[in-house]
Amino acid sequence: MKTISGNIVDLHNETVFPGTIHIANGIITGIDRERYWYDTYVLPGFVDSHVHVESSMLTPAGFARLAVVHGTVATVSDPHEIANVLGPQGVRFMMEDAAGIPFTFAFGAPSCVPASPFETSGAVMGLAETEALLDEEGVGYLSEMMNVPGVIGGDPEVLAKIDAARRRGKPVDGHAPGLRGEGLRRYISAGISTDHESFELEEAREKISLGMKILIREGSAARNFETLYPLIDESPDFCMLCTDDQHPDSLVKGHIKTLVARAVGKGVDVMKVLRCACVNPVIHYGLGVGLLRPSDAADMIVVDSLENLEVLKTIVRGETVAEAGKSGIPHRAAVPVNVFRATARKPEDFRVLKRSDAIRVIGVIEDQVVTYAHVEIPALAGDAVVCDTDRDILKIAVVNRYADRPPAVAFVRGFNLKKGALASSIAHDSHNIVAVGTSDEMLCDAVNLVIEKKGGISLVSEDMKMVLPLPVAGLMSNEDACGVAERYSRLTLLARDLGTTLKAPFMTLSFMALVVIPKLKVSDRGLFDGEKFAFTEVFL
Repeated sequence: MKTISGNIVDLHNETVFPGTIHIANGIITGIDRERYWYDTYVLPGFVDSHVHVESSMLTPAGFARLAVVHGTVATVSDPHEIANVLGPQGVRFMMEDAAGIPFTFAFGAPSCVPASPFETSGAVMGLAETEALLDEEGVGYLSEMMNVPGVIGGDPEVLAKIDAARRRGKPVDGHAPGLRGEGLRRYISAGISTDHESFELEEAREKISLGMKILIREGSAARNFETLYPLIDESPDFCMLCTDDQHPDSLVKGHIKTLVARAVGKGVDVMKVLRCACVNPVIHYGLGVGLLRPSDAADMIVVDSLENLEVLKTIVRGETVAEAGKSGIPHRAAVPVNVFRATARKPEDFRVLKRSDAIRVIGVIEDQVVTYAHVEIPALAGDAVVCDTDRDILKIAVVNRYADRPPAVAFVRGFNLKKGALASSIAHDSHNIVAVGTSDEMLCDAVNLVIEKKGGISLVSEDMKMVLPLPVAGLMSNEDACGVAERYSRLTLLARDLGTTLKAPFMTLSFMALVVIPKLKVSDRGLFDGEKFAFTEVFL
């Protein structure tokens, strides 16, 4: 029998009382109320209500190793990224790697593999594959339905996947940036219950008014907390907190706890904030995570106060998994799975010949995955269009990793590189190789570093070449979590030395290939207009 004492935060009754929790075999057997107050507080652990673990560049075991330090005890984990590389095999890899880790991973069945028909992925998951995953133990929901036109237009396979989840009593996650009005009503009425892509307050309010749960997101690239946090006070039963995509340098510094502390610091009632961070995801997704009640799993955290929320200890199933800022989950390497067929490129593969006097340029927006669409006069060297660092017009390329095909090359503004190039095999959602650079030679060097390692993120300049290998599906490292975070931080600092002003340049780069998000993106097949949902020409 174990005991944990402190000021117990009862989120169901919104009260706090001094007491002692009794634990046996990982279950809370009783809670005694006491008379005298303690210096610490005990509350349910935090839950990330929507995250792609792969974006941390860590396996599930590595992710948990870092997350528990910040009081996270569970994630609603969408394995969409690895599924686009390896299909159901990738999803099962994630579940196998998570097995035995003192942490709750609620995995979903990816609904959109590939995310669109406008890119090349490593796998295709139809209705049969989706249903097979939904029937597996450990798969608790249908992952984000990114095919908004398919839902609204009544695409038979899209609706069949949604119906498959609903017939099994499993929730369906949404993905509907900017969707409003009749289209939104049709999307929700199809059975979709959440959205993590809202970037305007009124948009999110409309979704809540129609019964949708809003997952307030603050990741490494998409940051919507400042816009949406008033919803926690207005509609606490309809909100959760999530990171969606969080790179390792951010995960080392904080996780859901950071968002909780920010909301409390802004004057939002702590009970409402904790309901969103701890209770709502457990109820909505039916997670087997304890909420400080007799007969619940003994999952909880100990914090210094309800203002600072410094996590002193994290307990999962009655066992201490983190204490005093140190993780108790050991590093565990996985046997890599991967598919990578691209071979080395040449600088001339990235050459663009002039075809008119104007080009379309992708416009990066800091902290958002949506982009602008610019029209610019190209810079020329003879008959070739070249980068113009003075106007911040750089080349962006996507190289197919699954077959040897010519790269798609377009132009982008917002990275502000003055020299060199960046490349990554994390390129949402099909995870081809995406690169941005100041010359064809630099682009080629950065891409070839990634190809040589069969996955990774790279940085090159005239006098430097660096790469962080990602041998697990070209998405994740097998190194110790803290070491990965340190190497990634180093690459980010070096990218700033090349001139970029972006907070998370590699994360931002990874979303430049996400064609289902407007306005302009680029896939391995070319420049894409995310509003018209069709390819468009680089040259006007």
